[in-house]
Amino acid sequence: MRQLLEFPDPVNEVAARLVAGGVAVLCAALLLTQTPWLVALLAAGFLARVLSGPRISPLALFVTRVLIPRLPLAERPTPGPPKRFAQGIGATLSLAAVVLHFGLGFTAAAYVLVGMVLVAASLEAFVGFCLGCKIFAILMRVGILPESVCEACADISRRRPHATA
Repeated sequence: MRQLLEFPDPVNEVAARLVAGGVAVLCAALLLTQTPWLVALLAAGFLARVLSGPRISPLALFVTRVLIPRLPLAERPTPGPPKRFAQGIGATLSLAAVVLHFGLGFTAAAYVLVGMVLVAASLEAFVGFCLGCKIFAILMRVGILPESVCEACADISRRRPHATA
């Protein structure tokens, strides 16, 4: 049971971006069709991924077990803690949207939060920019998160080399 509820470290960046693409599609479908029950599905997916990475999330299982094996893309390992933090932000926003819509009747406010998730997921999926990971890095840099939370993030020698001109 313990292994089921552990978040992977490292994470496959390719899989993370494909999952983000699925999240973006779900958010867009929710907003375009005005189908509020989809926000509960969105929140459940984020909670599943925060708890265990791809182990119990239907979307992540589809990506890791069906898509990734069929795509000619090399695995790109990246530290897990920033990705988990980003999933936590998505879970927080989508759970807040559930409460706003179903608990308080503030559907427009719920849709604004879903729109925020859509923007962040689209940045990850299509540009490779993880907004939650950037926030995680800032929190580490200013000392709110200790380096022990992600030693690979703090160790500059383990970072990917950047292309030079």
